[in-house]
Amino acid sequence: MNEADLVLVGGKVRTPAHPSGFAQALAVRDGVIQAVGSDDDIRELAGRRTRVIDLRGRLALPAFGDAHVHPVSGGLESLRCDLTGLRSRQECLDTVARHASALSPGAWVLGGGWTMSAFPGGLPTAADLDTVTGGRPAFLPNRDHHSAWVNTAALTRAGIDAGTPDPADGRIERDPAGRPAGALHDGAMRLVAGLVPAAPRAELLAGLVAGQAHLHSLGITSYQDACVGAAGELGMPDSFGAYQMAADYGMLNSHVVGALWWDRDRGLGQIDDLLARREQAGDGPFRATTVKLMLDGVCETFTAAMSSPYLDRSGHPTGHSGRLFIEPEVVAEAARRLGAEGFQLHFHAIGDLAVSTALDALAALPAAQRQAARHHLAHLQFITPRDMGRFAELGVVANFQPLWACAEIQMEEMTLPFVGPERALWQYQIGSLLRLGTRIAFGSDWPVSSADPLQEIHVAVNRVLSERLGRPGKPETENPFQPEQAITVDAAIDAFTAGVAWVNHCEDVAGRLLPGMRADVAVLDQDLFAIPPRDIGSTSVAMTVAGGTVVYGDR
Repeated sequence: MNEADLVLVGGKVRTPAHPSGFAQALAVRDGVIQAVGSDDDIRELAGRRTRVIDLRGRLALPAFGDAHVHPVSGGLESLRCDLTGLRSRQECLDTVARHASALSPGAWVLGGGWTMSAFPGGLPTAADLDTVTGGRPAFLPNRDHHSAWVNTAALTRAGIDAGTPDPADGRIERDPAGRPAGALHDGAMRLVAGLVPAAPRAELLAGLVAGQAHLHSLGITSYQDACVGAAGELGMPDSFGAYQMAADYGMLNSHVVGALWWDRDRGLGQIDDLLARREQAGDGPFRATTVKLMLDGVCETFTAAMSSPYLDRSGHPTGHSGRLFIEPEVVAEAARRLGAEGFQLHFHAIGDLAVSTALDALAALPAAQRQAARHHLAHLQFITPRDMGRFAELGVVANFQPLWACAEIQMEEMTLPFVGPERALWQYQIGSLLRLGTRIAFGSDWPVSSADPLQEIHVAVNRVLSERLGRPGKPETENPFQPEQAITVDAAIDAFTAGVAWVNHCEDVAGRLLPGMRADVAVLDQDLFAIPPRDIGSTSVAMTVAGGTVVYGDR
Protein backbone atom coordinates (compact mmCIF):
# COMPACT_ATOMS: atom_id res chain seq x y z
CA MET A 1 0.00 0.00 0.00
CA ASN A 2 1.18 3.53 -0.78
CA GLU A 3 0.83 4.82 2.74
CA ALA A 4 -0.20 8.47 2.99
CA ASP A 5 1.87 11.00 4.93
CA LEU A 6 -1.17 13.07 5.91
CA VAL A 7 -4.88 12.38 5.86
CA LEU A 8 -7.67 14.90 6.40
CA VAL A 9 -10.99 13.23 7.17
CA GLY A 10 -14.47 14.13 8.39
CA GLY A 11 -14.71 17.38 6.48
CA LYS A 12 -16.28 19.10 3.52
CA VAL A 13 -13.56 19.21 0.86
CA ARG A 14 -14.26 21.46 -2.12
CA THR A 15 -13.16 19.52 -5.20
CA PRO A 16 -14.16 19.18 -8.86
CA ALA A 17 -13.47 15.44 -8.47
CA HIS A 18 -17.00 14.86 -7.10
CA PRO A 19 -20.26 15.67 -8.94
CA SER A 20 -21.56 17.56 -5.90
CA GLY A 21 -18.40 19.67 -5.77
CA PHE A 22 -17.48 18.28 -2.34
CA ALA A 23 -15.87 15.19 -0.81
CA GLN A 24 -15.25 14.18 2.80
CA ALA A 25 -11.53 13.58 2.91
CA LEU A 26 -8.19 13.71 1.14
CA ALA A 27 -4.83 11.96 1.44
CA VAL A 28 -1.37 13.45 0.89
CA ARG A 29 1.87 11.71 -0.06
CA ASP A 30 5.21 13.39 -0.82
CA GLY A 31 3.63 16.84 -0.79
CA VAL A 32 1.02 15.97 -3.42
CA ILE A 33 -2.66 15.07 -3.11
CA GLN A 34 -2.81 11.29 -3.39
CA ALA A 35 -6.59 10.87 -3.38
CA VAL A 36 -9.85 12.70 -2.67
CA GLY A 37 -12.99 10.81 -1.65
CA SER A 38 -15.08 9.42 1.17
CA ASP A 39 -13.81 8.96 4.72
CA ASP A 40 -13.83 5.18 4.31
CA ASP A 41 -11.84 5.27 1.07
CA ILE A 42 -9.26 7.73 2.35
CA ARG A 43 -8.78 6.01 5.72
CA GLU A 44 -7.65 2.93 3.83
CA LEU A 45 -4.58 4.90 2.77
CA ALA A 46 -3.54 5.64 6.36
CA GLY A 47 -0.78 3.57 7.93
CA ARG A 48 1.28 3.56 11.11
CA ARG A 49 3.23 6.66 10.19
CA THR A 50 0.32 8.64 8.70
CA ARG A 51 -0.79 11.77 10.46
CA VAL A 52 -4.59 11.75 10.56
CA ILE A 53 -6.45 15.01 11.25
CA ASP A 54 -10.21 15.03 11.84
CA LEU A 55 -11.67 18.17 10.25
CA ARG A 56 -14.81 17.78 12.36
CA GLY A 57 -17.08 18.85 9.52
CA ARG A 58 -15.13 21.96 8.62
CA LEU A 59 -14.72 23.29 5.08
CA ALA A 60 -11.43 22.59 3.30
CA LEU A 61 -10.58 24.72 0.28
CA PRO A 62 -7.55 24.91 -1.98
CA ALA A 63 -5.12 27.18 -0.16
CA PHE A 64 -5.58 30.78 -1.22
CA GLY A 65 -3.23 32.63 -3.54
CA ASP A 66 -2.62 36.36 -3.76
CA ALA A 67 -2.07 37.93 -7.17
CA HIS A 68 -0.66 41.24 -5.89
CA VAL A 69 1.04 41.49 -2.50
CA HIS A 70 4.18 42.88 -0.82
CA PRO A 71 5.07 40.37 1.93
CA VAL A 72 8.60 41.58 2.65
CA SER A 73 7.43 45.17 3.11
CA GLY A 74 4.51 43.99 5.20
CA GLY A 75 6.77 41.85 7.34
CA LEU A 76 9.32 44.65 7.77
CA GLU A 77 6.64 47.16 8.77
CA SER A 78 5.35 44.73 11.39
CA LEU A 79 8.87 44.54 12.84
CA ARG A 80 9.47 48.31 12.69
CA CYS A 81 7.18 51.22 13.56
CA ASP A 82 3.87 49.66 12.61
CA LEU A 83 1.03 52.16 12.16
CA THR A 84 -1.30 49.70 10.45
CA GLY A 85 -4.91 49.91 11.58
CA LEU A 86 -4.47 52.99 13.79
CA ARG A 87 -7.45 55.30 13.42
CA SER A 88 -6.36 58.63 14.91
CA ARG A 89 -3.53 61.13 14.73
CA GLN A 90 -2.80 60.68 18.42
CA GLU A 91 -2.58 56.88 18.16
CA CYS A 92 -0.03 57.29 15.36
CA LEU A 93 2.04 59.82 17.31
CA ASP A 94 2.02 57.69 20.46
CA THR A 95 3.20 54.66 18.48
CA VAL A 96 5.98 56.61 16.78
CA ALA A 97 7.08 58.03 20.14
CA ARG A 98 7.37 54.56 21.69
CA HIS A 99 9.29 53.20 18.74
CA ALA A 100 11.64 56.19 18.42
CA SER A 101 12.51 56.19 22.12
CA ALA A 102 14.15 52.77 21.72
CA LEU A 103 16.39 53.85 18.82
CA SER A 104 19.89 55.28 18.93
CA PRO A 105 20.06 59.09 18.49
CA GLY A 106 21.11 59.01 14.82
CA ALA A 107 18.91 56.14 13.65
CA TRP A 108 16.14 56.59 11.11
CA VAL A 109 12.55 56.11 12.25
CA LEU A 110 11.19 53.62 9.70
CA GLY A 111 7.99 51.63 9.30
CA GLY A 112 4.64 52.89 8.06
CA GLY A 113 1.07 51.87 7.39
CA TRP A 114 -0.82 55.04 8.39
CA THR A 115 -4.12 55.92 6.72
CA MET A 116 -5.18 59.31 5.43
CA SER A 117 -8.46 59.08 7.33
CA ALA A 118 -6.56 59.12 10.64
CA PHE A 119 -5.48 62.74 10.13
CA PRO A 120 -7.45 66.00 9.94
CA GLY A 121 -7.67 66.94 6.27
CA GLY A 122 -6.25 63.56 5.31
CA LEU A 123 -2.55 64.34 5.76
CA PRO A 124 -0.04 64.33 8.65
CA THR A 125 2.54 67.05 9.21
CA ALA A 126 6.27 67.23 9.82
CA ALA A 127 5.63 69.48 12.83
CA ASP A 128 3.67 66.72 14.55
CA LEU A 129 6.31 64.13 13.75
CA ASP A 130 9.08 66.41 15.04
CA THR A 131 7.56 66.30 18.53
CA VAL A 132 7.99 62.52 18.90
CA THR A 133 11.13 61.60 16.93
CA GLY A 134 13.78 63.30 19.05
CA GLY A 135 15.61 64.85 16.13
CA ARG A 136 15.97 61.54 14.28
CA PRO A 137 15.02 61.58 10.58
CA ALA A 138 11.75 59.77 9.85
CA PHE A 139 10.34 58.20 6.68
CA LEU A 140 6.97 56.49 7.13
CA PRO A 141 5.03 55.47 3.99
CA ASN A 142 1.27 55.33 4.29
CA ARG A 143 -0.74 52.16 3.79
CA ASP A 144 -0.84 52.44 -0.01
CA HIS A 145 2.83 53.44 -0.31
CA HIS A 146 1.90 56.37 -2.55
CA SER A 147 2.62 58.95 0.17
CA ALA A 148 5.19 59.24 2.94
CA TRP A 149 5.16 61.11 6.26
CA VAL A 150 8.50 62.78 6.87
CA ASN A 151 9.81 65.13 9.56
CA THR A 152 11.94 68.24 9.42
CA ALA A 153 15.16 66.28 9.95
CA ALA A 154 14.44 64.14 6.88
CA LEU A 155 13.42 67.15 4.77
CA THR A 156 16.61 68.96 5.78
CA ARG A 157 18.83 66.00 4.92
CA ALA A 158 17.19 65.80 1.51
CA GLY A 159 17.54 69.55 0.92
CA ILE A 160 13.80 69.96 0.40
CA ASP A 161 12.57 73.49 1.00
CA ALA A 162 10.09 76.01 -0.40
CA GLY A 163 12.18 76.33 -3.57
CA THR A 164 12.29 72.61 -4.35
CA PRO A 165 10.14 71.90 -7.42
CA ASP A 166 7.70 69.01 -7.54
CA PRO A 167 9.03 66.08 -9.56
CA ALA A 168 7.13 65.28 -12.74
CA ASP A 169 5.65 62.11 -11.23
CA GLY A 170 4.83 63.33 -7.72
CA ARG A 171 4.04 66.21 -5.42
CA ILE A 172 5.43 67.80 -2.27
CA GLU A 173 2.60 68.73 0.08
CA ARG A 174 3.04 72.38 1.13
CA ASP A 175 1.68 74.75 3.75
CA PRO A 176 0.02 78.07 2.75
CA ALA A 177 3.46 79.73 2.63
CA GLY A 178 4.78 77.13 0.19
CA ARG A 179 7.01 75.34 2.68
CA PRO A 180 7.12 71.50 2.70
CA ALA A 181 4.39 70.36 5.10
CA GLY A 182 5.58 66.80 5.79
CA ALA A 183 3.85 64.62 3.19
CA LEU A 184 5.46 63.48 -0.06
CA HIS A 185 3.38 61.88 -2.81
CA ASP A 186 4.51 59.26 -5.35
CA GLY A 187 7.69 60.35 -7.15
CA ALA A 188 8.42 62.96 -4.46
CA MET A 189 8.93 60.12 -1.99
CA ARG A 190 12.20 59.28 -3.73
CA LEU A 191 13.71 62.59 -2.62
CA VAL A 192 13.94 61.15 0.90
CA ALA A 193 13.72 57.41 0.22
CA GLY A 194 17.06 57.55 -1.58
CA LEU A 195 18.71 58.62 1.71
CA VAL A 196 17.24 55.86 3.85
CA PRO A 197 19.87 53.23 4.72
CA ALA A 198 19.27 49.96 2.92
CA ALA A 199 17.92 47.22 5.15
CA PRO A 200 20.57 44.57 5.93
CA ARG A 201 19.95 41.19 4.27
CA ALA A 202 19.30 39.62 7.67
CA GLU A 203 16.54 42.15 8.35
CA LEU A 204 15.03 41.59 4.91
CA LEU A 205 15.05 37.85 5.52
CA ALA A 206 13.37 38.39 8.89
CA GLY A 207 10.76 40.53 7.16
CA LEU A 208 10.13 37.83 4.57
CA VAL A 209 9.77 35.16 7.24
CA ALA A 210 7.36 37.37 9.23
CA GLY A 211 5.37 38.18 6.09
CA GLN A 212 5.18 34.53 5.07
CA ALA A 213 3.99 33.52 8.55
CA HIS A 214 1.25 36.14 8.38
CA LEU A 215 0.10 34.92 4.97
CA HIS A 216 0.14 31.31 6.17
CA SER A 217 -2.11 32.29 9.07
CA LEU A 218 -4.60 33.51 6.46
CA GLY A 219 -4.50 30.35 4.35
CA ILE A 220 -2.20 31.79 1.64
CA THR A 221 0.57 29.55 0.27
CA SER A 222 1.30 31.09 -3.14
CA TYR A 223 1.47 34.64 -4.39
CA GLN A 224 2.90 37.17 -6.79
CA ASP A 225 5.14 39.75 -5.10
CA ALA A 226 4.22 42.88 -7.01
CA CYS A 227 7.39 44.88 -6.41
CA VAL A 228 10.71 43.04 -6.46
CA GLY A 229 13.64 45.35 -7.04
CA ALA A 230 12.20 48.79 -6.32
CA ALA A 231 15.35 49.63 -4.33
CA GLY A 232 13.74 52.34 -2.24
CA GLU A 233 10.97 53.48 -4.56
CA LEU A 234 7.60 53.63 -2.83
CA GLY A 235 9.49 53.02 0.41
CA MET A 236 9.83 49.33 -0.46
CA PRO A 237 13.14 47.44 -0.31
CA ASP A 238 14.62 45.23 -3.00
CA SER A 239 13.58 41.77 -1.82
CA PHE A 240 15.23 39.73 -4.61
CA GLY A 241 18.17 38.59 -2.50
CA ALA A 242 15.95 37.79 0.49
CA TYR A 243 13.84 35.43 -1.64
CA GLN A 244 16.91 33.71 -3.02
CA MET A 245 18.35 33.29 0.47
CA ALA A 246 15.07 31.95 1.87
CA ALA A 247 14.79 29.47 -1.00
CA ASP A 248 18.40 28.33 -0.58
CA TYR A 249 17.99 27.87 3.18
CA GLY A 250 14.71 25.95 2.83
CA MET A 251 12.81 28.74 4.59
CA LEU A 252 10.46 29.58 1.73
CA ASN A 253 7.36 27.45 2.34
CA SER A 254 5.37 29.30 -0.32
CA HIS A 255 5.49 29.41 -4.11
CA VAL A 256 6.31 32.92 -5.26
CA VAL A 257 6.42 34.71 -8.60
CA GLY A 258 8.45 37.91 -8.37
CA ALA A 259 7.31 40.87 -10.46
CA LEU A 260 10.56 42.69 -11.24
CA TRP A 261 10.27 46.45 -10.88
CA TRP A 262 10.39 48.58 -14.05
CA ASP A 263 12.40 51.70 -13.13
CA ARG A 264 10.66 54.48 -14.99
CA ASP A 265 13.85 56.59 -14.95
CA ARG A 266 15.98 53.98 -16.74
CA GLY A 267 13.82 53.25 -19.76
CA LEU A 268 14.52 50.42 -22.18
CA GLY A 269 18.16 50.12 -21.15
CA GLN A 270 17.20 48.07 -18.09
CA ILE A 271 15.90 45.07 -20.04
CA ASP A 272 19.25 43.27 -19.96
CA ASP A 273 19.30 43.57 -16.16
CA LEU A 274 15.77 42.17 -15.94
CA LEU A 275 16.80 39.23 -18.11
CA ALA A 276 19.80 38.59 -15.88
CA ARG A 277 17.62 38.53 -12.78
CA ARG A 278 15.18 36.14 -14.41
CA GLU A 279 18.10 33.87 -15.26
CA GLN A 280 19.09 33.82 -11.58
CA ALA A 281 15.57 32.90 -10.48
CA GLY A 282 14.01 30.92 -13.29
CA ASP A 283 12.68 27.95 -11.32
CA GLY A 284 12.12 26.62 -7.81
CA PRO A 285 9.84 28.14 -5.16
CA PHE A 286 10.84 31.67 -6.26
CA ARG A 287 10.62 32.55 -9.96
CA ALA A 288 11.26 36.11 -11.19
CA THR A 289 9.38 35.78 -14.47
CA THR A 290 7.22 38.92 -14.45
CA VAL A 291 7.85 42.65 -14.89
CA LYS A 292 5.83 45.25 -12.98
CA LEU A 293 5.10 48.57 -14.72
CA MET A 294 3.54 51.24 -12.52
CA LEU A 295 1.58 53.51 -14.85
CA ASP A 296 0.05 55.97 -12.39
CA GLY A 297 -0.62 56.82 -8.76
CA VAL A 298 -3.82 56.86 -6.71
CA CYS A 299 -7.05 58.80 -6.88
CA GLU A 300 -6.87 60.16 -3.32
CA THR A 301 -3.79 62.27 -4.13
CA PHE A 302 -4.99 63.05 -7.69
CA THR A 303 -2.05 61.14 -9.16
CA ALA A 304 -4.16 58.43 -10.84
CA ALA A 305 -4.14 59.11 -14.59
CA MET A 306 -7.65 60.01 -15.76
CA SER A 307 -8.91 60.80 -19.26
CA SER A 308 -10.70 63.92 -18.03
CA PRO A 309 -9.99 66.34 -15.16
CA TYR A 310 -10.71 65.81 -11.51
CA LEU A 311 -13.40 68.00 -9.96
CA ASP A 312 -12.97 70.56 -7.22
CA ARG A 313 -14.98 70.50 -3.99
CA SER A 314 -17.78 72.41 -5.72
CA GLY A 315 -18.05 69.81 -8.46
CA HIS A 316 -16.41 71.91 -11.19
CA PRO A 317 -13.66 70.55 -13.47
CA THR A 318 -10.12 71.45 -12.52
CA GLY A 319 -7.17 71.74 -14.87
CA HIS A 320 -5.64 68.55 -13.51
CA SER A 321 -6.30 64.95 -14.51
CA GLY A 322 -3.24 63.23 -13.08
CA ARG A 323 -0.59 61.91 -15.43
CA LEU A 324 0.96 58.71 -16.67
CA PHE A 325 4.24 57.90 -14.94
CA ILE A 326 5.49 56.24 -18.15
CA GLU A 327 4.75 57.82 -21.53
CA PRO A 328 2.44 55.75 -23.78
CA GLU A 329 5.08 55.22 -26.46
CA VAL A 330 7.53 53.90 -23.85
CA VAL A 331 4.84 51.62 -22.40
CA ALA A 332 4.14 50.27 -25.90
CA GLU A 333 7.82 49.66 -26.71
CA ALA A 334 8.53 48.13 -23.29
CA ALA A 335 5.57 45.79 -23.74
CA ARG A 336 6.81 44.82 -27.19
CA ARG A 337 10.38 44.16 -26.07
CA LEU A 338 9.50 42.42 -22.80
CA GLY A 339 6.76 40.40 -24.46
CA ALA A 340 9.18 39.18 -27.10
CA GLU A 341 11.50 38.02 -24.29
CA GLY A 342 8.69 35.96 -22.78
CA PHE A 343 8.05 38.11 -19.69
CA GLN A 344 4.62 38.36 -18.17
CA LEU A 345 3.59 42.00 -17.67
CA HIS A 346 1.91 43.18 -14.45
CA PHE A 347 0.54 46.73 -14.72
CA HIS A 348 -0.44 49.05 -11.88
CA ALA A 349 -3.39 50.87 -13.45
CA ILE A 350 -5.89 52.81 -11.32
CA GLY A 351 -7.11 55.70 -13.47
CA ASP A 352 -9.06 55.00 -16.65
CA LEU A 353 -6.30 56.53 -18.82
CA ALA A 354 -3.75 54.15 -17.27
CA VAL A 355 -6.06 51.19 -17.96
CA SER A 356 -6.57 52.23 -21.57
CA THR A 357 -2.84 52.78 -22.09
CA ALA A 358 -2.00 49.29 -20.79
CA LEU A 359 -4.69 47.66 -22.93
CA ASP A 360 -3.51 49.58 -26.00
CA ALA A 361 0.05 48.34 -25.47
CA LEU A 362 -1.09 44.75 -25.03
CA ALA A 363 -3.41 44.91 -28.06
CA ALA A 364 -0.36 45.60 -30.24
CA LEU A 365 1.34 42.34 -29.24
CA PRO A 366 1.01 39.12 -31.24
CA ALA A 367 -2.07 37.25 -30.04
CA ALA A 368 -0.29 33.94 -29.41
CA GLN A 369 2.45 35.65 -27.41
CA ARG A 370 -0.13 37.59 -25.39
CA GLN A 371 -2.17 34.51 -24.59
CA ALA A 372 0.89 32.55 -23.48
CA ALA A 373 2.15 35.28 -21.14
CA ARG A 374 -1.13 35.90 -19.22
CA HIS A 375 -0.55 39.62 -18.71
CA HIS A 376 -2.60 41.27 -16.00
CA LEU A 377 -3.74 44.70 -14.88
CA ALA A 378 -3.95 45.32 -11.14
CA HIS A 379 -6.24 47.61 -9.11
CA LEU A 380 -8.55 48.74 -11.97
CA GLN A 381 -10.38 51.36 -9.95
CA PHE A 382 -11.73 53.13 -13.05
CA ILE A 383 -12.50 51.41 -16.35
CA THR A 384 -14.33 53.30 -19.11
CA PRO A 385 -17.30 51.55 -20.76
CA ARG A 386 -15.38 51.31 -24.05
CA ASP A 387 -12.64 49.25 -22.39
CA MET A 388 -14.84 46.76 -20.57
CA GLY A 389 -14.95 44.19 -23.38
CA ARG A 390 -11.26 44.43 -24.20
CA PHE A 391 -10.05 42.29 -21.28
CA ALA A 392 -11.76 39.14 -22.52
CA GLU A 393 -11.03 40.02 -26.15
CA LEU A 394 -7.30 40.35 -25.45
CA GLY A 395 -7.05 37.54 -22.89
CA VAL A 396 -5.91 40.00 -20.20
CA VAL A 397 -6.51 39.07 -16.56
CA ALA A 398 -8.32 41.58 -14.34
CA ASN A 399 -6.42 41.57 -11.05
CA PHE A 400 -8.69 43.20 -8.45
CA GLN A 401 -8.16 44.06 -4.80
CA PRO A 402 -11.80 43.54 -3.80
CA LEU A 403 -11.49 44.98 -0.29
CA TRP A 404 -11.47 48.47 -1.81
CA ALA A 405 -14.89 48.08 -3.45
CA CYS A 406 -16.87 49.58 -0.57
CA ALA A 407 -18.09 52.94 0.74
CA GLU A 408 -15.30 53.40 3.28
CA ILE A 409 -14.01 56.83 4.34
CA GLN A 410 -11.46 57.29 1.55
CA MET A 411 -14.12 56.46 -1.02
CA GLU A 412 -16.77 58.72 0.52
CA GLU A 413 -14.57 61.71 1.33
CA MET A 414 -11.53 61.56 -0.95
CA THR A 415 -12.80 59.98 -4.16
CA LEU A 416 -16.50 60.40 -4.95
CA PRO A 417 -16.60 64.20 -4.59
CA PHE A 418 -13.70 64.61 -7.01
CA VAL A 419 -14.69 62.23 -9.81
CA GLY A 420 -18.43 62.88 -10.18
CA PRO A 421 -21.38 60.49 -10.57
CA GLU A 422 -20.54 59.11 -14.04
CA ARG A 423 -17.00 58.03 -13.20
CA ALA A 424 -18.12 56.79 -9.79
CA LEU A 425 -19.93 53.99 -11.63
CA TRP A 426 -16.73 52.96 -13.42
CA GLN A 427 -15.16 51.74 -10.19
CA TYR A 428 -14.31 48.12 -9.33
CA GLN A 429 -16.60 46.57 -11.94
CA ILE A 430 -15.88 42.98 -10.93
CA GLY A 431 -19.32 41.56 -11.65
CA SER A 432 -19.61 43.17 -15.07
CA LEU A 433 -16.18 41.98 -16.20
CA LEU A 434 -16.93 38.47 -14.99
CA ARG A 435 -20.17 38.42 -16.96
CA LEU A 436 -18.25 39.55 -20.04
CA GLY A 437 -16.05 36.46 -19.80
CA THR A 438 -12.98 38.12 -18.27
CA ARG A 439 -10.65 35.95 -16.24
CA ILE A 440 -10.50 37.37 -12.71
CA ALA A 441 -7.76 37.04 -10.11
CA PHE A 442 -7.79 38.57 -6.65
CA GLY A 443 -4.99 40.02 -4.57
CA SER A 444 -4.71 42.08 -1.42
CA ASP A 445 -1.86 44.59 -1.99
CA TRP A 446 -0.91 43.95 1.66
CA PRO A 447 0.37 45.90 3.57
CA VAL A 448 -1.68 48.52 1.72
CA SER A 449 -4.77 46.76 3.08
CA SER A 450 -5.62 43.54 4.89
CA ALA A 451 -4.18 40.37 3.39
CA ASP A 452 -7.11 38.28 4.68
CA PRO A 453 -8.86 36.64 1.69
CA LEU A 454 -11.97 36.05 3.78
CA GLN A 455 -12.39 39.77 4.39
CA GLU A 456 -11.87 40.41 0.69
CA ILE A 457 -14.35 37.69 -0.28
CA HIS A 458 -16.83 39.31 2.11
CA VAL A 459 -16.59 42.59 0.16
CA ALA A 460 -16.64 40.90 -3.24
CA VAL A 461 -19.90 39.14 -2.31
CA ASN A 462 -21.56 41.86 -0.19
CA ARG A 463 -19.88 45.09 -1.40
CA VAL A 464 -19.55 46.23 2.22
CA LEU A 465 -16.82 45.76 4.80
CA SER A 466 -17.38 43.24 7.54
CA GLU A 467 -17.65 44.57 11.08
CA ARG A 468 -14.28 42.95 11.79
CA LEU A 469 -12.63 45.66 9.65
CA GLY A 470 -15.27 48.37 9.37
CA ARG A 471 -17.29 50.52 11.74
CA PRO A 472 -20.68 49.08 12.70
CA GLY A 473 -23.59 51.23 11.58
CA LYS A 474 -21.51 53.25 9.11
CA PRO A 475 -21.88 53.26 5.30
CA GLU A 476 -18.83 51.03 4.87
CA THR A 477 -20.58 48.15 6.67
CA GLU A 478 -24.22 48.98 5.87
CA ASN A 479 -24.54 50.48 2.39
CA PRO A 480 -23.47 48.21 -0.48
CA PHE A 481 -21.26 50.03 -2.98
CA GLN A 482 -22.61 49.37 -6.47
CA PRO A 483 -24.28 46.10 -5.43
CA GLU A 484 -24.79 45.13 -9.09
CA GLN A 485 -21.04 44.42 -9.17
CA ALA A 486 -21.26 41.76 -6.43
CA ILE A 487 -20.25 38.20 -7.32
CA THR A 488 -21.03 34.77 -5.89
CA VAL A 489 -19.10 32.99 -3.15
CA ASP A 490 -17.94 30.39 -5.68
CA ALA A 491 -16.63 33.04 -8.07
CA ALA A 492 -14.82 34.88 -5.27
CA ILE A 493 -13.14 31.69 -4.02
CA ASP A 494 -12.13 30.81 -7.57
CA ALA A 495 -10.53 34.26 -8.01
CA PHE A 496 -8.35 33.63 -4.94
CA THR A 497 -7.48 30.05 -5.89
CA ALA A 498 -7.70 28.99 -9.55
CA GLY A 499 -7.45 32.61 -10.70
CA VAL A 500 -4.15 33.22 -8.93
CA ALA A 501 -2.83 29.82 -10.06
CA TRP A 502 -3.59 30.80 -13.66
CA VAL A 503 -1.79 34.14 -13.35
CA ASN A 504 1.25 32.40 -11.86
CA HIS A 505 1.30 29.70 -14.58
CA CYS A 506 0.77 26.91 -12.07
CA GLU A 507 -2.83 25.85 -12.70
CA ASP A 508 -1.62 22.29 -13.33
CA VAL A 509 -0.37 21.96 -9.74
CA ALA A 510 -2.32 24.51 -7.67
CA GLY A 511 -5.71 26.13 -7.22
CA ARG A 512 -7.82 22.95 -7.00
CA LEU A 513 -7.95 19.94 -4.71
CA LEU A 514 -7.41 17.02 -7.08
CA PRO A 515 -5.09 13.99 -7.14
CA GLY A 516 -1.70 15.01 -8.47
CA MET A 517 -2.03 18.63 -7.38
CA ARG A 518 0.19 20.23 -4.75
CA ALA A 519 -1.18 19.58 -1.26
CA ASP A 520 -1.97 23.20 -0.39
CA VAL A 521 -5.11 23.39 1.75
CA ALA A 522 -6.92 26.00 3.83
CA VAL A 523 -9.38 24.78 6.50
CA LEU A 524 -11.96 27.32 7.67
CA ASP A 525 -13.83 27.56 10.97
CA GLN A 526 -17.14 28.24 9.14
CA ASP A 527 -18.68 26.82 5.99
CA LEU A 528 -18.94 29.68 3.50
CA PHE A 529 -21.58 27.73 1.58
CA ALA A 530 -23.84 27.24 4.61
CA ILE A 531 -23.72 30.62 6.38
CA PRO A 532 -25.49 33.82 5.29
CA PRO A 533 -23.24 35.96 3.06
CA ARG A 534 -23.22 38.72 5.68
CA ASP A 535 -21.31 36.36 8.01
CA ILE A 536 -18.42 35.60 5.65
CA GLY A 537 -16.26 38.23 7.34
CA SER A 538 -16.56 36.54 10.72
CA THR A 539 -14.83 33.44 9.33
CA SER A 540 -11.19 32.58 10.06
CA VAL A 541 -8.62 30.08 8.84
CA ALA A 542 -8.17 27.24 11.33
CA MET A 543 -5.36 25.40 9.56
CA THR A 544 -3.09 25.85 6.54
CA VAL A 545 -1.26 23.05 4.74
CA ALA A 546 1.56 23.94 2.32
CA GLY A 547 3.03 21.15 0.22
CA GLY A 548 1.64 18.54 2.60
CA THR A 549 3.06 20.22 5.73
CA VAL A 550 0.88 21.93 8.32
CA VAL A 551 2.32 25.46 8.48
CA TYR A 552 -0.43 27.07 10.57
CA GLY A 553 -2.81 25.63 13.16
CA ASP A 554 -3.08 21.93 13.80
CA ARG A 555 -6.69 21.06 14.49
